[in-house]
Amino acid sequence: MNEHTQAAIQATFEASNQGRIHFGEVIARLSSVQVESYHVDYRAGRSTYHLHDGASLDLGFERPQEAIADTFDGDAVRAAILGAQQGRVMYPEFKLLSQRAGCTGYTVWIAGRHVTYFGRRGETHVERFPD
Repeated sequence: MNEHTQAAIQATFEASNQGRIHFGEVIARLSSVQVESYHVDYRAGRSTYHLHDGASLDLGFERPQEAIADTFDGDAVRAAILGAQQGRVMYPEFKLLSQRAGCTGYTVWIAGRHVTYFGRRGETHVERFPD
């Protein structure tokens, strides 16, 4: 992975985690540097970005201050997603809301235009990118 790509991913990661950019801008920035998908693991405090050529970049973030809920609440996950899509919820709040809904992490499939959210017992919710 070249330095430009790594710097672009790092800058996008930081801006998102600081609540300065919306999900749509995250996707646009990552697409521009050939990121195919990325996985966020709340429990491990890691985000891993995968490029089309097989390269990857692993970045750490602060783990949740409160425990992730034991039960996966798909309706609460969808409500957090809707808030983010409408621009009312930025990423720091989205993380908190989704963790309270029992989400342990998710994978963003940029090429496939959807996100898969995971619960502790293998529950999933798939959310297609809005058109």
